Amino acid sequence: MRQRTSRPAMVRIAIAGAGGFAQILAQHISQTTEHALIVLSRRPQPELQEYCPECQVAVVDYNNITNLAYTLQGANLVISTIGGNEQLNLIDAARRARVNVFVPSEFEGDLNHRPEHDDPLDTRDSRSALRFLESWSQSTSHRLRYTVFSCGVFMERFAPGGLQMYGIGAGSGVQGPDDYLVNIQEARAEIIPTNSNGRPARISLTSVYDVAQFIMAAIELGLDNWPKEFRMRGDSLTVQELVETCSNALGVPIRMVTRHYQEVETQAEASQQVGDWSQYYYFHRLLQTANGRYHVRQPNLNEATQVQPQTFRQWLENVWASGA
Repeated sequence: MRQRTSRPAMVRIAIAGAGGFAQILAQHISQTTEHALIVLSRRPQPELQEYCPECQVAVVDYNNITNLAYTLQGANLVISTIGGNEQLNLIDAARRARVNVFVPSEFEGDLNHRPEHDDPLDTRDSRSALRFLESWSQSTSHRLRYTVFSCGVFMERFAPGGLQMYGIGAGSGVQGPDDYLVNIQEARAEIIPTNSNGRPARISLTSVYDVAQFIMAAIELGLDNWPKEFRMRGDSLTVQELVETCSNALGVPIRMVTRHYQEVETQAEASQQVGDWSQYYYFHRLLQTANGRYHVRQPNLNEATQVQPQTFRQWLENVWASGA
């Protein structure tokens, strides 16, 4: 894929949601481009309009598809940061408004390496959204194209305070510093170093700020050039290398607990039987990481753009030196 040299046409962009990731993306678009931008929110966002004065905020009810479609009139691109039935309604509204491209709220590993059936981590009903999008992408009345941005894991999961300090991850179970792989503040880690076949478990990581840069770079390529999946990454490590990088970058010895894949499978089943859903999801995140769910293979967006994302070590040193 070659980078476009001609200047793309003005794009009318709608971002659905006003959480931390949506705000970072809106700020990046507003401050670095001249594309028209509207943010859909359940409530007024005066602070967003303060640092994104060119951004329009529309207060919407995601259960009112007719009004949603009216709000999206003229939009070329919708980027969703919401999930569940609200996202399904948004897709329907985008179709009715004749939007060109829809970006669902995915932002994790490759599509091909997620469970095909009975995904225990699909708490946002992503599978239904993708099925809905696929059906409308083949419509003869109005073809709503879609593109998934796969980036692995946000590096900000490992920031002081975790994702919750950025207003990201609400409802995902990974907001706090003790929710995933490494708790840097308490210098401990829990990993499954190999998958069920004995191969090293790998994980890809990208800073949310670099994801915003990648999305903007993709827009500059022109929406007509978008595939169904853009893959990007800032770094790729084995989970053991990830723990070692945290330790070496910050000069902190980390107590690492390693678990066998089958052992954690048993723990996940036991948690389900007693209804301990917090532990159930925690163990499945470990298992899915070992299975490569969050590993981005062959990142086509890195090759197509000039974005130079941070490595995980660079990011660690920068964020922990400043205290995030």
